Amino acid sequence: MSEAIIAKKAQLVEEVSAKFKEAASVIVVDYRGLTVEEVTNLRKQLRDANVEMKVIKNSILSRAAEAAGLEGMGEVFTGPTAVAFSNEDVVAPAKIMNDFSKDAEALEIKGGVIEGSVSSVEDIKALASLPSREGMLSMLLSVLQAPVRNVAYAINAVAESKEEEVA
Repeated sequence: MSEAIIAKKAQLVEEVSAKFKEAASVIVVDYRGLTVEEVTNLRKQLRDANVEMKVIKNSILSRAAEAAGLEGMGEVFTGPTAVAFSNEDVVAPAKIMNDFSKDAEALEIKGGVIEGSVSSVEDIKALASLPSREGMLSMLLSVLQAPVRNVAYAINAVAESKEEEVA
């Protein structure tokens, strides 16, 4: 191999390693057997959620994961591999890939990285079952509002009972 090719591959490893380090979550899938239409649909769903999906050679992925300090990722980089990187939402790529794999059985989740730690397929599926960030925030907001709402109802009930006594 020429030095130019080696330098180009080293640069690619460095770029992918940086993506691993910066990502909130990374999902690794086997896309073998998906039709072009299914892959296009999956990419659109991921793009709408600000998730980047790339098909990268396994040797590059293995070296990049090693450079990023992700021990144990090497075994998931076998066969046709696509990687989804999300820098913002931890749950989005797991949820999209998991939901998509239910409809398109050819898509197989192989593993991933969640907030810097290597995760198994079971971890990713558990993460996918969680509500989205917006859903969690709305649940938190409703929990925080409940005591205030209950106090308001109690004050209102006391005020109404006082009005009935006066009348």
